[in-house]
Amino acid sequence: MTNKNIKWIICLFIIAGNFLGMLDSSTVNLALYPISQGLNITLAEVQWVVIAYMLVLTVFLPFFGKLGDIFPKNKIYGFGFLIFACGAFLNSTANTFYLLLAYRCIEAMGASIMIANGPATIATLFKGEDRGKALGINACLVAIGGMSGPAVGGFLINSFGWHTIFLPSVPIAIIGAIVSFKILPSYIKKKTFKFDYKGFLYFTIALFALLLAISEGHNWGWKSIKIIVLGILTLIFGALFYFRDKKINYPLINFKMFKIKTFTFGNIAVMTSYMCMFTNGILLPLFLQEIVKYNAFVTGLLILPYSIASSIIAPFAGSYAGKNGSRKLTIIGPSIYILALIIFTTFNVNTPMWEIILASVIMGVGNGCFQSPSNNAIITCVKKSELGIASGILSLARNLGNILGVAITITLFDSFRNLLQEQGKAYQSAFLTSYHWTMCFGIFFGIICLICAYIAYKPESK
Repeated sequence: MTNKNIKWIICLFIIAGNFLGMLDSSTVNLALYPISQGLNITLAEVQWVVIAYMLVLTVFLPFFGKLGDIFPKNKIYGFGFLIFACGAFLNSTANTFYLLLAYRCIEAMGASIMIANGPATIATLFKGEDRGKALGINACLVAIGGMSGPAVGGFLINSFGWHTIFLPSVPIAIIGAIVSFKILPSYIKKKTFKFDYKGFLYFTIALFALLLAISEGHNWGWKSIKIIVLGILTLIFGALFYFRDKKINYPLINFKMFKIKTFTFGNIAVMTSYMCMFTNGILLPLFLQEIVKYNAFVTGLLILPYSIASSIIAPFAGSYAGKNGSRKLTIIGPSIYILALIIFTTFNVNTPMWEIILASVIMGVGNGCFQSPSNNAIITCVKKSELGIASGILSLARNLGNILGVAITITLFDSFRNLLQEQGKAYQSAFLTSYHWTMCFGIFFGIICLICAYIAYKPESK
């Protein structure tokens, strides 16, 4: 077997970690409605099934990214698979809301290990057009994870209940762990380990306080003492984190990298792209199950076209970006997001299936056009010695987008719906109006993504 073939085999197993993360994410999004019914919890509470997972995944990304630059990649990645498998299995046994949150956090630790180290290892293995192809395949398989999640999850929810949606990930993760230990390269670079534990604590407190304030503000009251205290904590610990990491030699996040225009605005574009996508990704399954009254399996099938379109477009987009640069596709992608969300603002109880499928396909095309070219441009704008931390920051931006997208979307939707019901609107009418208004905020995020992408990849004037 040639060295090139070995590289591609290694690449596929690295991508398997991202595939599992997307499979889990897309399945859980579909299951939020049955989970809320099964555990007798509100929409505001059930969002923490997603947020807790993404929060743990996100805050540990810099830590595991740094570990990946120091310890053997095969062991780091292999243990990531094992921890993920353990968490996924425990999720299937959870019979209370708090147990489910705890097990989701264990699962998130494994996902964080894999996601923090995946792009950097791919970037180390490949250059030029091959790197673009590899990142395109990564986007493709991640999309397939999103594609299979709703279909498989919908069938499992309908046939066996929501607990079973976590089980398909377990054997895949175990196989991934075994292969990782045997095949993945070591890439041992350093023997000393310095980690900014204080910065990690500051960052975690600031992010958790921010998310709790966004998620609970409409319940507690935006002027309540609790929200004011959370806002102060966010500012204090955010400032402590920034000023500490600016001056130490081993920062959690190297803020000097943000002097690179492509890196800074590229990461903001990636973050807002996920905020844009999650606006619909969270609410569409609720709309289809609660308003149109489709069962979980049909809902999963209707979400499927998004992932199919994304998985078809992504490899071609990655290859094109490797040859011709990322600028054109990173402008086209957000423009297509905006178009899709405009269509979603027209949905009602009588919306035909073909229109739901069309809007999902358009959103998938936008995602396929944007993600791999954007990732390629961000990774390639830094020095080779900084690939690990750049990969960690990119993953951080992506997952912050996920978290903020979920928290802001649910908060806005729930606030609008409660306000309209208090004004006397019927439940269905309040739901639809709130859905449409929240989609408008998704369009706003898409516009920010488009502006940041335009600035990030604009050629420097000579």
